[in-house]
Amino acid sequence: MSTEIQSVEDFRVKYSRGSQEDGGVREQSEVEVLDDGEQHPDVGLQEADVHTEKKLPAVRRSWFRAFEVNLGVLYLLIVVGIMTRYALNKSENNKLQIKHNKLNHSYNELQTEHQETKRLNSQLQEEVKKLKEKIEGKWCPEEWTRFGSSCYFKYTEWKTWSESQNHCKTRGADLVMINSKEEQEFISKFAGYSWIGLRANQTSGRSKWEWVDGSALTQTFWGEGWSDPYFGYRGVCCDDDGKWTGSYDHESTTFICEK
Repeated sequence: MSTEIQSVEDFRVKYSRGSQEDGGVREQSEVEVLDDGEQHPDVGLQEADVHTEKKLPAVRRSWFRAFEVNLGVLYLLIVVGIMTRYALNKSENNKLQIKHNKLNHSYNELQTEHQETKRLNSQLQEEVKKLKEKIEGKWCPEEWTRFGSSCYFKYTEWKTWSESQNHCKTRGADLVMINSKEEQEFISKFAGYSWIGLRANQTSGRSKWEWVDGSALTQTFWGEGWSDPYFGYRGVCCDDDGKWTGSYDHESTTFICEK
């Protein structure tokens, strides 16, 4: 048996090896057994092995280059996305800040207006309170008649206009000053002609009607032909129609005081 094997001129042995770790590449080789008893690898297969060994690193380098390029593009997209998002957020924050400033300004204006309204309201309430206390707390002396917030009394003594005003002063009053239609109707109910606190005063070369305290007339109730302010004239109320007339200061008649 051994003699037959040795007589063979050449003896070839094929073997294969492979590994999953090499990416599934299988390596084949042939070994020749020559008659001199030495083993020689097949030359062609040896060259293929060298080519395969050179080819595998090149594929890997190409794959890594592609991976690096894709990674760079991905990184660039991430950076661009972050910068875009930052710009949008900054723009939105600026808009929100402007809106906040406007709202804050409006709020401050409303606060100022509210404080001013509150102050005016307090002032008005205080004035109403004082007026109410004045009206409710005011009492009229015996035989004086109350109308609104004032007290009235008609004196039946006959005096000149100046004497009548001085007499009212001694009672803490003035000749009556009529400032409304309602007050005029109330005064006209007193019977007969009486001095009222109206006088024709000469100023800058001309005469004009004014009340005893120097205030101007707001409403007038003159009888026909009596509205001209003749110098020295004083007001009288009332005629048969409940209107004002006039008379000279030195004449005497009854008078009405108000306080």
